[in-house]
Amino acid sequence: MSFIDPETGAVVPAPGSWPVDPQEDVPLSDDRIWIDGCFDFSHHGHAGAMLQARRLGKELFVGVHSDEEILENKGPSVMNLKERVAAVEACRWASKAVPYAPYVTSLPWITHYGCRNVVHGDDITSDSSGNDCYRFVKAAGRFLVVKRTPGISTTDLVGRMLLCTKTHFIKSFSDFLTGKEGDADEATRKADSEAAMQRVRDYASDETGKNPGSDVWFWDCPTRPNADAENPDGQSGTFSSLVKGKAPKPGQRVVYVDGGFDLFCSGHIEFLRSVIAAEEELAKSNGWFDEEAVAKRIEACGEDYAPAYIVAGVHDDEVINHWKGLNYPIMNIFERGLCVLQCRVCIPLRIA
Repeated sequence: MSFIDPETGAVVPAPGSWPVDPQEDVPLSDDRIWIDGCFDFSHHGHAGAMLQARRLGKELFVGVHSDEEILENKGPSVMNLKERVAAVEACRWASKAVPYAPYVTSLPWITHYGCRNVVHGDDITSDSSGNDCYRFVKAAGRFLVVKRTPGISTTDLVGRMLLCTKTHFIKSFSDFLTGKEGDADEATRKADSEAAMQRVRDYASDETGKNPGSDVWFWDCPTRPNADAENPDGQSGTFSSLVKGKAPKPGQRVVYVDGGFDLFCSGHIEFLRSVIAAEEELAKSNGWFDEEAVAKRIEACGEDYAPAYIVAGVHDDEVINHWKGLNYPIMNIFERGLCVLQCRVCIPLRIA
């Protein structure tokens, strides 16, 4: 039967009542990592924490706090629990999302799911009483620290919307990546650009966080015509490869989608999933999933694979601001690109 965790006051469910399987306790494993949070306005900082946590093990269980617990301890969330869980489940490094995870991390909860260690960034998270949310796992010696992603937070994003600022815009992505853009001194710009490029490489990794995953390309158009020009095909520019990842495999349909993907959310995720679903339905009618076809792919490539190779194009800040005005996009091209890149349904990324 369920009981109350005497340390945190959280309800520990009885078998059959846990929010997601497994329902019975499983043995502790160093390879099964726990991370938890609100994951509100899910952004690349959240994904960065999950990536670092995933690299410490082979499975990553992600606890997501309820709307009620966030309200009690932090204030109202922008996204509801269902939307926040959808964002977590879409992250390529998350093995399983666990909704209704206690705001103060509970040892019985992480132990039930077989997670020996809990991971969090090097910032402090407090409950409504001002106490460390991880005090009990720290006392148990089951806490690991990773670096917090600088320059991004849900609070920062809300501030951009309320103050209508544009200081986050990136004028030239190529200049940004080579340390030529910004008001800082040359050494700082160079260090920041190198860190940004490393983050692109990291986010382009596969589901283990350690091996090559997504291809990343950049379209550089220094003489961009007006965004509403009648002949957009007349643009002159070049494609540059930023990260070498997995190429299309034999028989895969290459499908291109594009958008702003600002404040990457469950709507964007559902759109990308609908593209996958449509391609799978088409492939099914063409015999892609027939036993013989599957066997041939495994024999030729050593593994089976999806029928579609999705290429996601992300518009730059200038284009989005031209069409939407005000201070849109709320996230700049770098931030939006990372959000798309961490999504498990996207293989290559084209930044345009």
